[in-house]
Amino acid sequence: MASAPLAISPEVRAAVDAGQPVLALESTIFTHGLPRPRNLEVATEAENRVRSLGVVPATIGVVDGVPTVGLSPAEIKHLSTADGVVKASLRDLAVAAVKGLSAGTTVAATAYLAHLAGVRVFSTGGLGGVHRRAQETFDESADLGTLATLPLVVVSAGVKSILDIPLTLERLESLNLAVVGYRTTDYPGFYISDSGYDIEYSVSSPDEIARVSSVRDGLGISSTLLVANPVPEDLQLDTELHDDVLARALAAAEEHGVSGHDTTPFLLDFMQRETGGRSLDVNVAVYRGNVELGAQIALALSAVSSAV
Repeated sequence: MASAPLAISPEVRAAVDAGQPVLALESTIFTHGLPRPRNLEVATEAENRVRSLGVVPATIGVVDGVPTVGLSPAEIKHLSTADGVVKASLRDLAVAAVKGLSAGTTVAATAYLAHLAGVRVFSTGGLGGVHRRAQETFDESADLGTLATLPLVVVSAGVKSILDIPLTLERLESLNLAVVGYRTTDYPGFYISDSGYDIEYSVSSPDEIARVSSVRDGLGISSTLLVANPVPEDLQLDTELHDDVLARALAAAEEHGVSGHDTTPFLLDFMQRETGGRSLDVNVAVYRGNVELGAQIALALSAVSSAV
């Protein structure tokens, strides 16, 4: 049986083979997370910023059925503007390939494809996690189980506050996913810098993160190191506004009988409307900060590897 096609751009392949720093970037933020034309602007800005720091960007998506690591500018524009682009998690990649679909890749799919290509660091906005009432619905993101099997470094601003954060932290522990806060032990809640829950360890620099990753690899531990990078307080969503809108969003979802995979888009759309678009601005600020830190970690990890 023929293996599924995987396209790796010549630039990304050469950088990985040479041990140069590469940063994986997801595509769902510009296929499904942001409105047009801001989505393309953010995607292009992220790539340019990574390059300006001396790191090769590897934006990942599916183009006409081909999982691609290192999308070209034309491919990013296509996924940003074309109608009919779907969202693909890891379970969807083979189906999308056979059907010739174009897709934005979720954290799970992006992480998996990055690992196949030899890319070790990945920046995203927020992780998927355990949903509220998961004790009854078993609703848990595929991100968690996938990251538990991949020896990557993933930078995020925690999980979105619409999820069940304490249950998510419990699952991360059960899955042996190490979580470190970047210069904090406050676990971020994506839109806000402090979710109200603590984590055990903080790290002070990209170099320290690279050393932790290197020791993990030496011990043969195959799970992802999660770096929780909070949005700066001056850029976060006003906490009182956040709490008020979130409470009303959850009540509205209950009132309208929204459940399952419809819950997250319903709640996020509610947050956007009721904050006058401010939640989208925070989303972009979060992503910018994570891309910046991810590039710095890729540089540090490349230096650590070269010194071994």
